Amino acid sequence: MLASVCALALMPRSAFALTTEQASALVDQVVTDINRVIASGKSGNSLYRDFEAIFARYADTAVIARSVLGADWRSINDAQRRSFTAAFQGYMARKYGRQFREFQGSRIEVSGATTVNRYVEVSARAIRSGRSSVDITFLIADRGGRSRFFDLRIEGISLARTERDEIGAMLDARRGNIDQLIVDLQTI
Repeated sequence: MLASVCALALMPRSAFALTTEQASALVDQVVTDINRVIASGKSGNSLYRDFEAIFARYADTAVIARSVLGADWRSINDAQRRSFTAAFQGYMARKYGRQFREFQGSRIEVSGATTVNRYVEVSARAIRSGRSSVDITFLIADRGGRSRFFDLRIEGISLARTERDEIGAMLDARRGNIDQLIVDLQTI
Protein backbone atom coordinates (compact mmCIF):
# COMPACT_ATOMS: atom_id res chain seq x y z
CA MET A 1 0.00 0.00 0.00
CA LEU A 2 2.76 2.43 0.95
CA ALA A 3 4.56 1.72 -2.31
CA SER A 4 1.35 2.40 -4.21
CA VAL A 5 0.83 5.69 -2.37
CA CYS A 6 4.45 6.70 -3.06
CA ALA A 7 4.01 5.87 -6.72
CA LEU A 8 0.86 7.99 -6.86
CA ALA A 9 2.65 10.95 -5.32
CA LEU A 10 5.20 10.81 -8.14
CA MET A 11 2.60 10.92 -10.91
CA PRO A 12 1.90 14.07 -12.91
CA ARG A 13 -1.64 15.45 -13.08
CA SER A 14 -2.11 13.89 -16.53
CA ALA A 15 -1.97 10.51 -14.80
CA PHE A 16 -5.63 10.86 -13.89
CA ALA A 17 -7.19 10.82 -17.36
CA LEU A 18 -7.08 7.04 -17.80
CA THR A 19 -10.42 5.30 -18.32
CA THR A 20 -11.32 1.81 -17.16
CA GLU A 21 -11.71 0.81 -20.81
CA GLN A 22 -8.17 1.97 -21.65
CA ALA A 23 -6.73 0.24 -18.62
CA SER A 24 -8.61 -2.97 -19.43
CA ALA A 25 -7.35 -2.84 -23.02
CA LEU A 26 -3.77 -2.48 -21.74
CA VAL A 27 -4.16 -5.47 -19.43
CA ASP A 28 -5.81 -7.46 -22.23
CA GLN A 29 -2.66 -6.85 -24.29
CA VAL A 30 -0.36 -7.70 -21.36
CA VAL A 31 -2.33 -10.89 -20.74
CA THR A 32 -2.25 -11.79 -24.45
CA ASP A 33 1.52 -11.37 -24.45
CA ILE A 34 1.95 -13.33 -21.20
CA ASN A 35 -0.31 -16.13 -22.46
CA ARG A 36 1.70 -16.25 -25.72
CA VAL A 37 4.96 -16.59 -23.80
CA ILE A 38 3.51 -19.21 -21.44
CA ALA A 39 2.17 -21.23 -24.38
CA SER A 40 5.47 -20.97 -26.30
CA GLY A 41 7.03 -23.77 -24.31
CA LYS A 42 10.24 -21.75 -23.98
CA SER A 43 12.37 -22.12 -20.91
CA GLY A 44 15.37 -20.55 -19.23
CA ASN A 45 16.93 -17.38 -20.60
CA SER A 46 14.71 -17.32 -23.68
CA LEU A 47 11.60 -17.28 -21.50
CA TYR A 48 13.07 -14.62 -19.20
CA ARG A 49 14.00 -12.37 -22.13
CA ASP A 50 10.40 -12.53 -23.33
CA PHE A 51 9.11 -11.65 -19.85
CA GLU A 52 11.60 -8.79 -19.58
CA ALA A 53 10.34 -7.39 -22.90
CA ILE A 54 6.78 -7.54 -21.54
CA PHE A 55 7.85 -5.89 -18.30
CA ALA A 56 9.74 -3.16 -20.19
CA ARG A 57 6.80 -2.49 -22.49
CA TYR A 58 3.95 -2.44 -19.98
CA ALA A 59 5.38 -1.69 -16.52
CA ASP A 60 6.40 1.73 -15.29
CA THR A 61 9.78 0.36 -14.31
CA ALA A 62 11.18 3.73 -13.22
CA VAL A 63 8.31 4.34 -10.78
CA ILE A 64 8.45 0.78 -9.46
CA ALA A 65 12.25 0.90 -9.02
CA ARG A 66 12.07 4.27 -7.25
CA SER A 67 9.28 3.00 -4.99
CA VAL A 68 11.08 -0.26 -4.23
CA LEU A 69 14.34 1.46 -3.31
CA GLY A 70 12.46 3.95 -1.13
CA ALA A 71 14.45 6.60 0.73
CA ASP A 72 17.71 5.16 -0.59
CA TRP A 73 16.70 6.39 -4.07
CA ARG A 74 17.33 9.98 -2.97
CA SER A 75 20.89 9.22 -1.86
CA ILE A 76 22.13 7.73 -5.15
CA ASN A 77 23.27 9.55 -8.28
CA ASP A 78 21.59 9.50 -11.71
CA ALA A 79 23.93 6.84 -13.13
CA GLN A 80 23.20 4.56 -10.18
CA ARG A 81 19.46 5.19 -10.61
CA ARG A 82 19.62 4.17 -14.28
CA SER A 83 21.76 1.13 -13.46
CA PHE A 84 19.52 0.08 -10.60
CA THR A 85 16.38 0.46 -12.74
CA ALA A 86 17.87 -1.67 -15.54
CA ALA A 87 19.15 -4.33 -13.12
CA PHE A 88 15.84 -4.36 -11.26
CA GLN A 89 13.93 -4.84 -14.51
CA GLY A 90 16.00 -7.90 -15.41
CA TYR A 91 15.73 -9.27 -11.87
CA MET A 92 11.94 -8.90 -11.95
CA ALA A 93 11.68 -10.61 -15.34
CA ARG A 94 13.71 -13.59 -14.15
CA LYS A 95 11.99 -13.86 -10.78
CA TYR A 96 8.43 -13.57 -12.04
CA GLY A 97 9.24 -15.43 -15.25
CA ARG A 98 10.07 -18.45 -13.09
CA GLN A 99 6.75 -18.04 -11.28
CA PHE A 100 4.77 -17.65 -14.49
CA ARG A 101 6.23 -20.94 -15.76
CA GLU A 102 3.85 -22.54 -13.27
CA PHE A 103 1.03 -21.23 -15.45
CA GLN A 104 1.99 -23.22 -18.55
CA GLY A 105 -1.17 -24.85 -19.85
CA SER A 106 -3.26 -22.18 -18.12
CA ARG A 107 -4.81 -18.94 -19.27
CA ILE A 108 -5.25 -15.49 -17.78
CA GLU A 109 -8.57 -13.70 -18.21
CA VAL A 110 -9.47 -10.08 -17.42
CA SER A 111 -12.64 -9.86 -15.33
CA GLY A 112 -13.22 -6.14 -14.66
CA ALA A 113 -11.85 -2.69 -13.95
CA THR A 114 -12.49 -0.03 -11.34
CA THR A 115 -11.24 3.52 -10.97
CA VAL A 116 -9.60 3.94 -7.56
CA ASN A 117 -8.50 7.42 -6.61
CA ARG A 118 -6.11 8.38 -9.43
CA TYR A 119 -5.49 5.05 -11.09
CA VAL A 120 -7.40 2.04 -12.38
CA GLU A 121 -7.38 -1.44 -10.88
CA VAL A 122 -7.90 -4.16 -13.46
CA SER A 123 -8.82 -7.58 -12.10
CA ALA A 124 -7.75 -10.77 -13.81
CA ARG A 125 -7.72 -14.44 -12.95
CA ALA A 126 -5.19 -17.08 -13.88
CA ILE A 127 -7.15 -20.23 -14.58
CA ARG A 128 -4.90 -23.24 -14.06
CA SER A 129 -5.72 -26.71 -15.20
CA GLY A 130 -6.43 -28.99 -12.26
CA ARG A 131 -5.51 -26.35 -9.67
CA SER A 132 -7.19 -23.41 -8.04
CA SER A 133 -7.26 -20.13 -9.92
CA VAL A 134 -5.11 -17.16 -8.92
CA ASP A 135 -6.42 -13.60 -8.67
CA ILE A 136 -4.21 -10.88 -10.17
CA THR A 137 -4.87 -7.15 -9.95
CA PHE A 138 -2.99 -4.69 -12.17
CA LEU A 139 -2.72 -1.08 -10.95
CA ILE A 140 -2.60 1.12 -14.05
CA ALA A 141 -1.90 4.84 -14.47
CA ASP A 142 -1.33 7.10 -17.44
CA ARG A 143 1.99 8.89 -17.13
CA GLY A 144 2.73 11.39 -19.83
CA GLY A 145 0.27 9.87 -22.30
CA ARG A 146 1.42 6.29 -21.83
CA SER A 147 -0.56 3.83 -19.73
CA ARG A 148 1.50 1.38 -17.69
CA PHE A 149 1.10 -0.70 -14.57
CA PHE A 150 2.92 0.47 -11.46
CA ASP A 151 2.02 -2.45 -9.21
CA LEU A 152 0.55 -5.94 -9.35
CA ARG A 153 -1.28 -7.74 -6.61
CA ILE A 154 -1.17 -11.50 -6.79
CA GLU A 155 -3.74 -13.00 -4.43
CA GLY A 156 -3.86 -9.58 -2.75
CA ILE A 157 -0.11 -9.36 -2.15
CA SER A 158 1.52 -6.25 -3.61
CA LEU A 159 4.50 -6.89 -5.88
CA ALA A 160 5.90 -3.43 -5.04
CA ARG A 161 5.61 -3.94 -1.29
CA THR A 162 7.09 -7.43 -1.43
CA GLU A 163 9.99 -6.25 -3.57
CA ARG A 164 10.59 -3.22 -1.37
CA ASP A 165 11.04 -5.57 1.60
CA GLU A 166 13.27 -7.97 -0.36
CA ILE A 167 15.40 -5.30 -2.04
CA GLY A 168 15.74 -3.50 1.32
CA ALA A 169 16.98 -6.72 2.93
CA MET A 170 19.41 -7.28 0.05
CA LEU A 171 20.74 -3.73 0.39
CA ASP A 172 21.10 -4.16 4.16
CA ALA A 173 23.03 -7.42 3.62
CA ARG A 174 25.41 -5.42 1.40
CA ARG A 175 25.77 -2.74 4.09
CA GLY A 176 24.05 -0.14 1.89
CA ASN A 177 26.38 -0.66 -1.08
CA ILE A 178 24.04 0.13 -3.98
CA ASP A 179 26.68 -0.69 -6.59
CA GLN A 180 27.08 -4.21 -5.17
CA LEU A 181 23.30 -4.61 -5.11
CA ILE A 182 23.12 -3.60 -8.78
CA VAL A 183 25.78 -6.16 -9.72
CA ASP A 184 24.05 -8.88 -7.71
CA LEU A 185 20.61 -8.10 -9.18
CA GLN A 186 22.04 -8.72 -12.63
CA THR A 187 22.81 -12.34 -11.72
CA ILE A 188 19.95 -13.31 -9.40
